Amino acid sequence: MGLTSRTTVYAMVALAALSVALLVWLWPRLAKPGLWQVLGRLCAIGVTQVTIVAAFACGVNSSYQFFGSWGELFGDVDTAPVGVTQAADQNGDGSVNGISSVHGSLVQPAGNEQLSRVSGLPKGPAAAVGRVESVKIIGKRTGVVDPAFVYLPPQYFQKAYHRMRFPVIVALSGYPGSIFNLAQHLRVSQTAGELQGKGQMQPTIMVMIRPTIAPPRDTECVDVPGGPQTETFLAKDLPEAVRSVYRAGHDASAWGVMGYSSGASCALQLTMRDPHAYTTAAALSPDYKVKDDPTTGNLFGSGPGRQARVDGHDLMWRLAHLPAPQVSVLVANSKHGEKGYAQTQAFIRAVKAPMRVASILPENGSHNFPTWVREMPAALKWMNAQLTFPQDVVPRHHPRRTTEADGRPGPGHSPLRAEGTPSRPAATTRR
Repeated sequence: MGLTSRTTVYAMVALAALSVALLVWLWPRLAKPGLWQVLGRLCAIGVTQVTIVAAFACGVNSSYQFFGSWGELFGDVDTAPVGVTQAADQNGDGSVNGISSVHGSLVQPAGNEQLSRVSGLPKGPAAAVGRVESVKIIGKRTGVVDPAFVYLPPQYFQKAYHRMRFPVIVALSGYPGSIFNLAQHLRVSQTAGELQGKGQMQPTIMVMIRPTIAPPRDTECVDVPGGPQTETFLAKDLPEAVRSVYRAGHDASAWGVMGYSSGASCALQLTMRDPHAYTTAAALSPDYKVKDDPTTGNLFGSGPGRQARVDGHDLMWRLAHLPAPQVSVLVANSKHGEKGYAQTQAFIRAVKAPMRVASILPENGSHNFPTWVREMPAALKWMNAQLTFPQDVVPRHHPRRTTEADGRPGPGHSPLRAEGTPSRPAATTRR
């Protein structure tokens, strides 16, 4: 029985009910005085409580997919094959579930068990409604294998756009979180599809992934000394893998990252620490400093370099002591109902040029999915205004228009538009 299956949930509920029934039946026999009777009562109460809590935990996990398997729950995670270096397609024209994957590809097809439970996904021809693929991202540097959902917009499959590279938004879950939460409860792909269908967002690839690469440990998007290299995986391995298979933008200006809760903190960390990976971040209810706690363990190691690593992951410290990166970030926090509002205000005040900051500051809201779902459309439209538009892929029969020696469009260059398509959708107001 799988950890997230309904069979497991029903079995745990039945076991909890049986434990309660046995407790009621045995209690008169255990009510007599004596040491063994006292120990029996304690054991009966303990077993009953454990089974009830286990049944409740299985039900919650089945709904929110915090852990996808028994292996993940106990820390037994998949690892990448040794020596994976080959990309699936040199020009990034692949579609993982539509074309047989190449051996050694950094993106491999994955099972659709979680994806099949997500409601509201596009149904119909991919060229009309887009498609969501269930894949595994393989980190060439880190050896990490992480599940992901990839939303490809309808234009990705249309002939008019067949030479276009699309902007990418990476959506990160909180901890322990899962890609199921991003698709089902945050409605990442559904919201993006609706906005793109209304012309309020340019065609964009959405990559839904969890930053918890070594479950059950929370690594907080940190390269742990001697441990999981989460930052390297998300900042280097993930973009490289996606570009190797999909027609995704080459330049960091086409890449943004967003998240909720600890995933929001991660989005800010990735963008401010490495603007060559992501130039735009949207953070829904973030923290601004990474700290050790019982779920993280020691994230920064020991010795003389520890304090430097701690400071490097304190965003307020970075704003006060380091040059501001040339990035754009959006932060969201509710004035009433969330504890991070004062920190968010302090962060906004601390930002200085060339870094830019925008905010979503509703009067009321809680640290939960209903609040983040309300903020999602505004966050995605804001990110749409920051990311570069589809970039021309190297044509086969026509010379490529460039202004830089490396063969990429230079600053201010307008990418070649698909015939009969606008150069950009209707502008949205920056919040």
